[in-house]
Amino acid sequence: MLFRFAEFELDQLRAELRGPDGTPVKLRRKTFDMLTLFAANAGRILSKQELIEAIWPNLHVGEDSLFQCIREIRHALGDEKRQILKVVSGRGYLLDVTVTTPVADTGVTTTAPAAAPPASEPVDPGLLPDTPVPPVSDIPPDADVPRQPAQTTRWWFGLNRLAAVAAAATLSAVVGFAAAPVFAPGVPFKQLPPTVAVMPIAAGGNDAEAAAMAAAVTTQVTDGLAKIATIRVVAPQSSSSAAADYVVKGELQKAGDGWGLQARVVVAGTDEVQPVAAVSTGIKDVELQIQQSRLAAGIGYQLAQLLNTAVYGAQPGAAPLPSSSKAAIEQATAALNRTTPRRFDEAQTMLEKALKDDPGNIDVEVALAALKVRGLQLVWYGRKDSIAAEASAKAMLEHALGARPNSLPVLEAHCRFLVATNQFVEGLVACARTLSLNPWDGMALYHIGMAQLQLGRFDDALETFKQADRYDTPEVSRWTWLLGAGLACVLMDRDEEAVPWLQRSIAITPASGRTDMVLSAAYQRTGRTDDARAAMARALELRPSSTAENVTLPFKNTSQIYRVAADRLVKANVEAGLPRR
Repeated sequence: MLFRFAEFELDQLRAELRGPDGTPVKLRRKTFDMLTLFAANAGRILSKQELIEAIWPNLHVGEDSLFQCIREIRHALGDEKRQILKVVSGRGYLLDVTVTTPVADTGVTTTAPAAAPPASEPVDPGLLPDTPVPPVSDIPPDADVPRQPAQTTRWWFGLNRLAAVAAAATLSAVVGFAAAPVFAPGVPFKQLPPTVAVMPIAAGGNDAEAAAMAAAVTTQVTDGLAKIATIRVVAPQSSSSAAADYVVKGELQKAGDGWGLQARVVVAGTDEVQPVAAVSTGIKDVELQIQQSRLAAGIGYQLAQLLNTAVYGAQPGAAPLPSSSKAAIEQATAALNRTTPRRFDEAQTMLEKALKDDPGNIDVEVALAALKVRGLQLVWYGRKDSIAAEASAKAMLEHALGARPNSLPVLEAHCRFLVATNQFVEGLVACARTLSLNPWDGMALYHIGMAQLQLGRFDDALETFKQADRYDTPEVSRWTWLLGAGLACVLMDRDEEAVPWLQRSIAITPASGRTDMVLSAAYQRTGRTDDARAAMARALELRPSSTAENVTLPFKNTSQIYRVAADRLVKANVEAGLPRR
């Protein structure tokens, strides 16, 4: 097909853009593909997510690749003033020109007029803050690979996203954006997904600084929620909850050396108020952007959890969870992050009894599977028991995924299981799925980082752990990504840089032992031998059966780069007092 617009010709057959004088304009393959997509959709806003999914199908790439293509398109079209390819704030990009497409051999010309979408169209998940979901493939995002047909995948729709958005917009026009009831999984076009409106966060004290912070946090929360595949974010119409199924309201206050933010969710129709716990962040020695990220993530994480529970949390036809089962789940959840072998055994016993009393209960199954995965990670099972524990966790998670494919606790546990059992590629996909339902999930980012580490992509892993630290949610898991960042630094021989990460991790959760071992290696290699031996002594007290033969993670499916670096770490541990066998 040949597209003509603004005195340019875009020739798909020859993969060529020609300028007004007919001279070819050089474009990289991905940039040409993106310009073709814009030309085929002239007059329609394309979100960043749509563009990424269409141009890099089946790959997870960062937004830098997208921005580079946008810059190259504007340079090729001489569009420095951004009058041809426009940015629509908070929504995406628009090719705002008339495009004609002459039909081959007939002389007939069809026209695609530039037309902005109606003002009443709901907010599209367009320009969103970057959440680093690392590439599943090691192929560079902009590599000149054989072109694939432009296609997209959506977890919820399961259809071409462009078509799905168009269908949803048409349906929305028919029903007048009435508040839609919660939809049933598997029938996405029978009912619209729940809608969420984020009201501007109120700033207390008539403070200009607080007002600016509140506006920035409102934008980040809105943009993050717009990433979630199973809800739709709409523009707030008023302070009334009638404009959407759920309305988010919040207040920001500055107190002393920190910010405090409280938010709540109002349910349309009933005006029921769902509270969200307050979050706070310090100001001293904390960059402004991190302050904003942590406030937005602190509220956004809880909102995503709350909305996911409201839509997908209940097992159809299930009776209320008994108090004994709730207590077992709470103890198991705590044991995932701040645990000792004794507490682990107690939690496992309680959950096994709860599951025996209520067979097939998804909540209990997921909690028990996640706990068993934790036991596998900490090598608290013998060889025979570990095989049985892995098989049991797999079976329970497969059952849970079949029953609740969009439940965050199920997806988080599956993400953890795949990475813990060295199924790294599958784990990256599963963890990205978790992030598509809660973009602020630091535990999913931690597991992505661990997969990257063992694939030998140390720099990528460190950036992923740092992103989790910028979000700092959920707080109970904070020690994990701090450990991950320290481990990444040690594997890259950046031992001095590793020490503060590891010290912060131990200050939060001192009972792991694994963190002390990594810290011991960092101390040993920087000449702090007394500190190294003290750290190793603490590690052996917590993990008394540890030796050089069993402290490393399994090498199955890991890269040679990782194995060599891990061997260097263990060598330093032995020098600090770790028994060889």
